[in-house]
Order: sequence, then C-alpha cells, then structure tokens
Amino acid sequence: MGRGAIVFPLGWPVALEEAGTRIPPASHKLPGNQKASRLYRMMRVAQDLSEIIENFSILDDWEDRYRYLIELGRDLEPLDEAAHNDHNKVRGCASQVWVESTVVHGDDGSVRLELRGDSDAHIVRGLVALVFALYSGQTCQAILDIDAQQLFESLGLSSHLTPQRSNGVRSMVERIKKDAREALARG
Repeated sequence: MGRGAIVFPLGWPVALEEAGTRIPPASHKLPGNQKASRLYRMMRVAQDLSEIIENFSILDDWEDRYRYLIELGRDLEPLDEAAHNDHNKVRGCASQVWVESTVVHGDDGSVRLELRGDSDAHIVRGLVALVFALYSGQTCQAILDIDAQQLFESLGLSSHLTPQRSNGVRSMVERIKKDAREALARG
C-alpha cells in the first residue's frame, strides 16, 4: 500500500493516490479540473466512511445510531426528479429506492462507478448513504470484491435491521455489483 492509503478497521485499503493524508473539509470548493475533482470526491468518500465507522463506535444507544443514519441520508446529494424512474429503481426493497450509477473511465484505464440515489424512507435513505460511502468512487473490480455485509456486521446493523430492510440492503448491493459487472464487460 502506498503513501496516503487509509486502512479501515475492517481491513479494506482505500487508496488516496499520492495526494497525502490532508483532506479538505466538505465545504471546500471543488477544483475546476475534472480529474482533480474526481480525486477530491474519492478522498471525501474515504474520509466519510472512516468518520461513519468512528461515529458508530461512539454511539452506544441504538436510537442515536438510527438518528445518525437519518442524518447521513439527509446529507445525500439530491437525486434529480427525472432519475426517480423504473430503470434506477431497486427491486426487492420494501421502501422505494433509486440508484443511479455513472461509469467513469480513468486516465489509468480504471473503470469506476459514481453513485447517486434516494429513498422515500428516512432510515433507508441513511442506509443508501452508508452503502454509497462504501462503494461510490471505487473501481468496478473493488466494488465486486468488497463485502458490504462485513461492514454492516461490524457496525452492528445486521442484527438491528428488520428482515425487510436487510433484504433491501442486499438488493441495493447486488444492483451496484451488477452495474459494476456490466461496466467492466463494456470496458
């Protein structure tokens, strides 16, 4: 692993390229350069996941953890109304969930997915934000290799979600992995 990599408690390395470990605050303006902008978003995702894991470890009460999930959902970038369509709708969720995947080709030949989404339920919207913190901006191969269930177990969510919500999370993860497989197949 190179300089600037973060290893989460779960053992997943998230490379921050050679940008170092200084990560600008979320309010920092994105650079005009598109490549720098993508790198910035990847760094924010890595920091956000690390922060989410840390914040979950601090919160002892499950009511507080659910409130925190709702706050994560409120921070999701809004999904355009036109993207609330059948193509983006995730099947297998009790609540309505939409996931929009954008394929990004890197100069190094990598293929990444950037994710946007929404849900009509507050807690589920927070689960969407958590899954996006794990997968958005990752290479398609990394998306296929990362086990979201391990994250949910480490946060204690696996035993605190209803079976319907657990099935919905699995459906969302499978949808993202399907999009990653298709993006890899297209090259």
